[in-house]
Amino acid sequence: MKKIIQLSILGLLVVACGGGNNQSVDEALASKDLEIMRAKRSSITEELKALEDQVKKLDDAIAELDDNSKLPLVSTITVQAEKFQHYLELQGDVMTDQNVLVYPEMAGTLYRVYVEEGQRVSKGQLLGSIDDGGLSSQLAQLRTQAELSKTTFERQKRLWEQNIGSEIQYLQAKTQYEAQQSAVKQLESQVGKSSIRAPFSGIVDDVIKDQGTVVSPGPGSEVFRIVNLSDMYIDVEVPEAHLPNVTPGKKAEAYFPVLDESITTEVRQTGNFINPSNRSFIAEIPVPNKDGHIKPNLTAQVKINDYTNENAILIPQSVVSENAEGEQYVYVIAEKDGKMVAKKSIIKPGKTQGDYLEVLEGLSAGSQVIVDGARSVRDGQNVQVSDSITTAKNQ
Repeated sequence: MKKIIQLSILGLLVVACGGGNNQSVDEALASKDLEIMRAKRSSITEELKALEDQVKKLDDAIAELDDNSKLPLVSTITVQAEKFQHYLELQGDVMTDQNVLVYPEMAGTLYRVYVEEGQRVSKGQLLGSIDDGGLSSQLAQLRTQAELSKTTFERQKRLWEQNIGSEIQYLQAKTQYEAQQSAVKQLESQVGKSSIRAPFSGIVDDVIKDQGTVVSPGPGSEVFRIVNLSDMYIDVEVPEAHLPNVTPGKKAEAYFPVLDESITTEVRQTGNFINPSNRSFIAEIPVPNKDGHIKPNLTAQVKINDYTNENAILIPQSVVSENAEGEQYVYVIAEKDGKMVAKKSIIKPGKTQGDYLEVLEGLSAGSQVIVDGARSVRDGQNVQVSDSITTAKNQ
């Protein structure tokens, strides 16, 4: 109605300004007389001012009679029950139990190195050998003596079974044979220490000692570093308050900032000890690493799903206010006498995730929550709803 009146007045204004009397304006222009043109302009200006005053009076009257023009303009969201997953955010480092330094088991010269850095090796594969100082030759002689004692024992045994010879001769041959066998096994064990073998399948990360170096057991004499990148995990310290919710099998997400890469996994196991210094326990999260991009000691940002609500009511945190009693509330739309009214609703908040808050009490599916304009309305105030969204958040 207001717009129709304004258009009508505008039409009258055009007519008054010469739209319906172009001839008089044309005559004033055709006269080339400055005084006549100024007089005509002054007349039109006075008519224009009079019309503007009339328009203002009409606007004031319309505003006085139109209740909607006084109502605050708000926008709302219609909340729906939806799945809500809360994540505990932590930070940890990538680790592997199969990242070891390989030390020699005997002293001597590193006779030969059989592998290179970056080479993939299998468990038990020969990595290097140490000069055994003649133990191999001694072992060969001892094996020959063992074979002789075996032959002697077998012959003496056959004679004894035929009741030929004395029992002491049989026992002596048996003892000699067993002693030779034991000596061979002991020397084989010593000679075996001259071979450095891979303790598990993995990659040779570093060849620390060069061929020809004198090595010996103990710190400072490591020869190789072997790493297995296929069985890795992240250790995170979880505050003890989350002990009931962070359990094996819980969904987890790991993000590696350096690689800009994320993986989805789950909690493999949790510790049985609470650290008294920081009141936390360890959670172990396996890391699939098929491409080998992830390395030990890499920093990871971990999110563990510690809470899930299949039918949660979610609202933006920005619309929540707090009263003097510490209660949190929002404004919802209610209908009264055919008009939209802002109504204060006290809510019981739950968990938060990002910009959204879970509401445990005070709202239900279908509630219209005021978003824009929530800070400027009062309880029971009539409002105009300019826009409404059907859901708060898409999970």
